[in-house]
Amino acid sequence: MLLEFSCSNHKSIRKKVLFSAIATPDTSNEENLIPYGKDRILKSAVIYGANGSGKTNLLSAISYVKMMVMNSIGHQPNEKINQMPHKLEGFDKDSTYAIQFTIKDIRYAYGFTLTNRIVTDEYLYYFPKGRQVCVFERNQDGVIPGNSFRNAFNTCKDVLKPNRLMLSCAANFSSVKETEDAYRFFAEDLVIYNPDNQNDWMNYSLYQIAENKVLKNTILDFMRSLDINIRDIKVKINRTNFKHTGISLAPPVFSEDFNKSVLNKDKDSITARIVYDEFETDLLYEESSGIQKLVSLLCPLIDVITNGKIMLCDELESGLHESLVYGLIKEFMKSNHNGQQAQIFFTAHETAFIDTNLFRRDQIWFTEMKKEGRETDLYSLAELKNIRKEENFGRGYISGRYGAIPMLNIDFANLVSSM
Repeated sequence: MLLEFSCSNHKSIRKKVLFSAIATPDTSNEENLIPYGKDRILKSAVIYGANGSGKTNLLSAISYVKMMVMNSIGHQPNEKINQMPHKLEGFDKDSTYAIQFTIKDIRYAYGFTLTNRIVTDEYLYYFPKGRQVCVFERNQDGVIPGNSFRNAFNTCKDVLKPNRLMLSCAANFSSVKETEDAYRFFAEDLVIYNPDNQNDWMNYSLYQIAENKVLKNTILDFMRSLDINIRDIKVKINRTNFKHTGISLAPPVFSEDFNKSVLNKDKDSITARIVYDEFETDLLYEESSGIQKLVSLLCPLIDVITNGKIMLCDELESGLHESLVYGLIKEFMKSNHNGQQAQIFFTAHETAFIDTNLFRRDQIWFTEMKKEGRETDLYSLAELKNIRKEENFGRGYISGRYGAIPMLNIDFANLVSSM
């Protein structure tokens, strides 16, 4: 599970912001929570905010940590890290990232700092039986292993560089279980669903549907629970070998060897048809964008539910009807597959989700762009004072009662007439 995440000096996020999935003492909608020791953890949360307020940048920061953990091991000597500072701060100011999560009910805390596009600080702790144990700490002078891990990282000393994360190096070049588990959390348990890459997700989903009958039936059952009367999804994958013809189909910046390697690879031809009671449609060319997105989304979502993973999704409702997303979230929060507890955190614009029947107040978050410093502020509805439980949260959001909503005082009629 994801417990909390904080960062600073990342894109529009200037000063430190903190997102916490640890529930407040509020006793409403207890079914939306996962028991964890003395705490309860949110199964889901939605993040609202005006366009340009930074809600996407919060998910971007978590995605950035995942990318750095997985890929920094491949950085070449003297290659600078792609640091993403606030425009008013710059590379010479610290960009900090800190995340707490659980693996098999054991809490981990991991974080790192970038300055001038190199790693200047990094740490990994874990909490067996509730007590903090240092796996390693790192500063500009080097790595300091915890007392239980002395000499455990000798094999990765030569691999570690200022532009590589210690966690990446240790997971690949040592046999320390705790670093391997932490690495796998980022690589496997943290799922980033990006609508801009829907084609990639669609291909993944179609392969899964074609090869896994149980998963396919689960998807059909899930759709029926959302009142989508689809009888079947028929996927056919044909493998075809395209031989190199001497005509380059790739941009000229690539070498001839690269073009040959690509053109000589087997290509898969995929057809997918949606079967209704009275007719069939071609999923990829005739179906609505909403059904296409739903098919591409459901496979990774069911994998998240089945295996107790965490999904982050920017603008979940984009291309989907609000009632469909509402039902999707309802079904997700009812899920508990063989004791596995999944989480989903997403950004949205549709106010239908600001509903006490769906979310607790600590599950509703806002981003607001501060005029002073042009920086993102992040807070939950539970942090705001004088908010009654029975009030209409959607109406309160639209009216600007909670901040995070733009252009409330613009008179468009006068604006247009003055042009």
